[in-house]
Amino acid sequence: MSGDDFAAKIAAAKAAADPARLIASLPYAVFLGLKAESHGDELTLILPFQPALIGNAQLPALHGGVIGAFLEIAAILTLAWETDAAALPKTIDIAFDFLRSGRPVDTFARAAVAKPGRRVANLRVEAWQDERRRPIAAAHGHFLIRGGD
Repeated sequence: MSGDDFAAKIAAAKAAADPARLIASLPYAVFLGLKAESHGDELTLILPFQPALIGNAQLPALHGGVIGAFLEIAAILTLAWETDAAALPKTIDIAFDFLRSGRPVDTFARAAVAKPGRRVANLRVEAWQDERRRPIAAAHGHFLIRGGD
């Protein structure tokens, strides 16, 4: 998708206050069935539980790769939603902390921009299930929001 196409999708999603339009532009987010709720400028992403997301059937627990992808997508969509991104933000680096097992229930994530820059943004993301104050995973990453001039 070209930068112009993505910028138009961001603008249309913001004008309609409909972050689902951004999710629809990311095939893996669609595959996971992600949903989003907008609370003003703040996004909450939702990973609805599906049996296919189980990584450990003995517990059962969500697959760590799914949780990691969910956190990364939450960061990227938050940057697109909260900044004037003209292109899809790109991951520079990201680190995950898996804090407890993800149970077979819906999972929520919210990202916070810790340091916005002109080209690079620093974000922290947390995922939780029943209680926001008890996250199941967290991520910290740097994302390219604008290429070199």
